[in-house]
Amino acid sequence: MALYFLPTAHPFCLPSSPTLSLATQTYVYHPINCRVKRQLSLCKAVNQPSIHPPILTKRGLSISFLASFVLSFSGEGSHAAILEADDDEELLEKVKRDRKKRLERQGVIKSSTKETGYLQDLVYKLSEVGKAIENNDLPTAASVFGSGTDTDWVQKANFALNKLSASSEEKSEVDTFNSSIASLISSVAKNDVESSKIAFVSSASAFEKWTSLTGLIVQLKGL
Repeated sequence: MALYFLPTAHPFCLPSSPTLSLATQTYVYHPINCRVKRQLSLCKAVNQPSIHPPILTKRGLSISFLASFVLSFSGEGSHAAILEADDDEELLEKVKRDRKKRLERQGVIKSSTKETGYLQDLVYKLSEVGKAIENNDLPTAASVFGSGTDTDWVQKANFALNKLSASSEEKSEVDTFNSSIASLISSVAKNDVESSKIAFVSSASAFEKWTSLTGLIVQLKGL
């Protein structure tokens, strides 16, 4: 059997042996044609678009949901930051206004030495009345009040309270004090110990709260 290799692109044949003359087989090999067909098949496979739809996995869904949540949260965070900045600015303005009012109030109080003197005298008088009531000595308490609500020190104290009151809360405490002191004077005049004690506590509490609101509590002695 003879085998021939040709360097060209021509086919080579494998001749049959004499013993197989009745069944002659010829094998033809075209290396160039095979190579070209293989390259065309590869190009077609690469260029042909995918016919399968994209696969949506649980991991993909989780990532998409997480991204949406982060974007939503960041948006809300920015909005909250803006609101917080606005709140801080309003709070700062309120602090400035309160400080301005406090300085103005301090200036008024410092210049109101006469009214402050009236209030200091009120502290001393109430102290005397309180000691007398504690000892059930209502005649002594009555002597301090003199002619009642028309007594000079009561009138001067009421004048100072009204002049130095600015806010509605301060004015409300002045009204409570005036009502309580009138009840106290009446109870003392009637020699009613229990009612006098109740009225005295109410008067002293209203006056002390008023001094706290106005800032005079640090200036008046005996509180």
